[in-house]
Amino acid sequence: MGINWLRGNALTLLENGTEFFPALETAIDGAATEIFLETYIFANDDTGHRIAAALSRAAGRGVCVRLLVDGFGGRDFVEHLQAPLAAASVNVQIYRREVAPLSLRRHRLRRLHRKIAVIDGRLAFVGGINIISDLDEPSFAGPRLDYSVRIEGPLVKPIHGTVTHVWQLVAWASFRRRQPQGFAPLPALAEHGAIEAGFLIRDNLRHRRDIEDAYLVAIASARREIVLANAYFLPGRRFRQALLEARRRGVRVTLLTQGWTDHPLQQYATRALYGQFLAGGVRIFEYHRSHLHAKVAVVDERWATVGSSNIDPFSLLLAREANVFVRDPGFAAHLQWRLERAMGSGAREISADAWERGPRLQRILNWAAYGLVRLMIGIAGYGNRH
Repeated sequence: MGINWLRGNALTLLENGTEFFPALETAIDGAATEIFLETYIFANDDTGHRIAAALSRAAGRGVCVRLLVDGFGGRDFVEHLQAPLAAASVNVQIYRREVAPLSLRRHRLRRLHRKIAVIDGRLAFVGGINIISDLDEPSFAGPRLDYSVRIEGPLVKPIHGTVTHVWQLVAWASFRRRQPQGFAPLPALAEHGAIEAGFLIRDNLRHRRDIEDAYLVAIASARREIVLANAYFLPGRRFRQALLEARRRGVRVTLLTQGWTDHPLQQYATRALYGQFLAGGVRIFEYHRSHLHAKVAVVDERWATVGSSNIDPFSLLLAREANVFVRDPGFAAHLQWRLERAMGSGAREISADAWERGPRLQRILNWAAYGLVRLMIGIAGYGNRH
């Protein structure tokens, strides 16, 4: 399914929790009728307590607050925060509660990885930022690098539609029909700006490849430059060939990947692909200032995307994801400027010569990690699709 481009939106790019959490808290405190919040992680830390308190305040003044947290990413939430929020009249549901920690079955791996908030049906946030402190790891110098978008205008309507749909699915699946199911009427959504944008989800039914296909269309149409920052970057053959073909057309292609990671196996697997990209003329930067968690891209400074979807098997084959796509030179140029600033202050470029001169043992380990990840995908039943 292609992107349904909608005009008349106002979009604000929010970088890191330092910009996102104050904006989200302000929106929650201004809610009058209804709040939806979906997140993969809702941590039991200062940030989690801050947003939980805002949700409780909203419920206390009569706002219908609906919070959906993934059962794997939100294990800490279930143990520490779910009961207090429920006691404060927040309607809480858990998406696929974690019951088999060692299982690799595909149903266990199908997670709610989206990060969406919708306030009163008139304001939305979509991006990659979980409800967790930016500074929860003592080993890095700055906040986790990530992005979200604050949205007003016609684009809020499809975002509201998907959160209500998933909320109902989870309620029916868990037999929780006693939870309030009436949703506030969607207000008339007047134009708030001049930005043209679209919204796509990834699920396991009708929208399995929508986000990936949108990337591929943009890459195929690129004429000057592609800048792609992705936290967990392990693309399949189609995606790799699309980037390399763009480079052969003379398009500048720059990848920003993790230098510091919380998933070493995935990082090693990603590095197994560096040789192919570097040989094809793709520039690769690894971000070392902090943990890169972004899932964003810019093409020709006119097309951009911000969302929750990584370019890896988990996001592209298993998880529920959500991305905003933008056709606007101002927004795209601003996002690219932010990425270039991050690369300039916190990333190191990997040169083709240095990579070729690197330890042979490290390359062997990288390919072993890549093979192990592929094996895990196959065990989960998705090997032929990747």
